[in-house]
Amino acid sequence: MNADTPSPVVRHNLRCITADGATYSVMVGIGETYLPAFVLAVGLGELAAGLIAAVPMLGGAVLQLLAPLGVRRLGSLRKWVILCAAAQALTFVPLVLAAVTGYAPTWFVFAVATLYWASGMATGPAWNTWVTQLIPARVRAPYFARRTRVAQICLLVSLLAGGFTLNAMAGSSYVVLTFAVLFSVAGLARLSSTRYLAGQSETKQNVHEHRRVLPWELLRRAGRSADGTLLFYMLGVQLMAQVAGPFFTPYMLERLAFPYFTYTAIIATAFLSKIAVLPILGRFARRFGARRLLWVGGVAVVPLSAFWVVSDSIAYLLVVQVFAGMAWGAYELATLLLLFESIREDERTSVLTAFNFLNALATVAGALIGGALLKAFLAGGNAYYVIFLVSAVGRLFTLLPLMRVADLKPPPRPISLRTVAIRPSVGSIDSPVLSSIANGNGNGSGHEHGGTDLDAASASDGR
Repeated sequence: MNADTPSPVVRHNLRCITADGATYSVMVGIGETYLPAFVLAVGLGELAAGLIAAVPMLGGAVLQLLAPLGVRRLGSLRKWVILCAAAQALTFVPLVLAAVTGYAPTWFVFAVATLYWASGMATGPAWNTWVTQLIPARVRAPYFARRTRVAQICLLVSLLAGGFTLNAMAGSSYVVLTFAVLFSVAGLARLSSTRYLAGQSETKQNVHEHRRVLPWELLRRAGRSADGTLLFYMLGVQLMAQVAGPFFTPYMLERLAFPYFTYTAIIATAFLSKIAVLPILGRFARRFGARRLLWVGGVAVVPLSAFWVVSDSIAYLLVVQVFAGMAWGAYELATLLLLFESIREDERTSVLTAFNFLNALATVAGALIGGALLKAFLAGGNAYYVIFLVSAVGRLFTLLPLMRVADLKPPPRPISLRTVAIRPSVGSIDSPVLSSIANGNGNGSGHEHGGTDLDAASASDGR
């Protein structure tokens, strides 16, 4: 057998990992995406619909900090990931029952959503480490580029299918019941994903050599190190973006009374725009550097929420979403490139885990600020305009810490992302696939044996 030809076991693992990404993406596209719309459909109100997209993520961020303990207790990365994936699939059961009965107390929906995010986010660090064992370094970049495209197609098709289905039932007495169908498909998709996870092999790896960085240590680095300064800036952007971000759904569905398919089209536009522009952004980063790309993205995301105050024309908002997808694509790609150049290899998984926790805190804090403003100004009718403008002004101040972000010299590396959620304001919420850049020696080059470049591997990946 040719040395470059993967063994039958490797080929089987690759097929399972691709199928896992595809089915996971179906769950995100047709299930989690429509949870805020479900909250509105069962009459829990605009405030709850906004907060459901942000607050439960904190539970996930807390549990992911416990993931190393869970892995040690089970003695296996594979067992931990399968357990968490199965638990995430089961969270759709109570949502289906709630949709069938038409009764869903606010505390109930928030509790289920918290379990959904907790079980989902807890798989991230362990899955990244596990997959690194399974995919030979020489094929990682091109493999993840192909897997990315499969996941994106599945996510987009499921997102549009959910929108079409809800739109067809709009105005009838079966709207809430339709969510039971969507959540059932999402749950079955995640169960299928779990089956493909179980079909993958596992090799032993000593993960104790990696240094652990706790969230408070990461905070102490802010302003004193390259990674600390960058993370401080990113937390500021997240805080101010989430003042408005969770409330675009209730604004469109309740205040503007958009049909479900229009709502879906607006979400999909930002997602497609981000996908389309990433190859161009990758070439820009290679030519001009990641820091310059970060300035492009960092400045471009500042006014995005304020654009929604100008007009509620569907055509205008679609144009805004095209710009939003490009802006957030530039920001996210640049921050990832800089992160992977500034964080030490032996701390990378730990730092990203700690950052996920701090990022979730910023997400919840921003959403609570937006929720307080929405509640305070709701009677006046201009509450959404207030939070959109406050978010834009707050993002403007994040340009101050951006000035201190270091300009790192090493060239950009190919990075694949996994999409964990779809949001109207950003198109998608992604996290990095660490194994897409690490080589067999663990130094993270990802270029040996013909690895692809940013054009192929930087788009969002749906694990």
